[in-house]
Amino acid sequence: MMSKNIITPSELIVNPDGSIYHLHLQPGDLAETIITVGDQNRVEAVSKHFDRIEVKKSNREFTTHTGYIGSKRLSVISTGIGTDNIDIVLNEVDALFNIDMETRQIKDDLTSLSFVRIGTSGCLQDDIPIDSFLFTVFSVGLDNLFSFYETVSDKSTIRIQTDFQDFCSRSGTPRYATIWHKGNEVLLNQLKEENDHTGVTLTCPGFYGPQGRQLRINSKLTPFVNALSHFQSGDYRFTNFEMETSGIYGMSHLLGHKAISCNALLANRRLGTFSTNPKETVDRLIEQVIKKLV
Repeated sequence: MMSKNIITPSELIVNPDGSIYHLHLQPGDLAETIITVGDQNRVEAVSKHFDRIEVKKSNREFTTHTGYIGSKRLSVISTGIGTDNIDIVLNEVDALFNIDMETRQIKDDLTSLSFVRIGTSGCLQDDIPIDSFLFTVFSVGLDNLFSFYETVSDKSTIRIQTDFQDFCSRSGTPRYATIWHKGNEVLLNQLKEENDHTGVTLTCPGFYGPQGRQLRINSKLTPFVNALSHFQSGDYRFTNFEMETSGIYGMSHLLGHKAISCNALLANRRLGTFSTNPKETVDRLIEQVIKKLV
């Protein structure tokens, strides 16, 4: 029977080459500043700005490039869509830094990482234009990921959570939200430009029904999308829907990492409109984030 201080092979799965199970990455493959993107094809759209690339690895939907811009080492990794994938990526990336792969023991000296999400999103406010950028101050999970973890409340979210509960009671809006967390202020101030927007991001466990979209099946959330756009807590309001931020913020909070979510707003749900040049918008956001990080 193994010591309780040693993580068993069924819990920490290491491939024969010493890489971690899903990501197929080894210790040393990643920089301490990690850009996450959902789409595999967006990895190269980021890494083309690197001066040189030293690591290129891919397994399933997880593609990773690590390299340098000048003396700054950066990694970019595709997570795929959804907080279920974020659960895999954040746990395995953290393990590569903070668990000894040979002894299977948690290290005494832990490394705090910086996660920067570059993603796309749909706006909930008609006064925020399509093709603009939004940085998430607070994330709200409409999924159930953190029902499976011993979570620690982020004290900075207590007021906004209380205001949301009151709002739900008054408006009849279902209380889907399971966890609230705040983005890292240092990264926010580093990456945001003057004309960019900030707000509260709702992370959903799907693209259609969970975000109130209807094709052939009615969504229970559709009647409440308009109501959600009217929620207000101090200076904060719900600004956008997407599918990863609350997972990144929540896992980073629990693991002691820093995170910020940078959103290219491609749709406006209130106006029913979509960007005519989404690639150009995402490329501009990538260029801004890279420039600010370096």
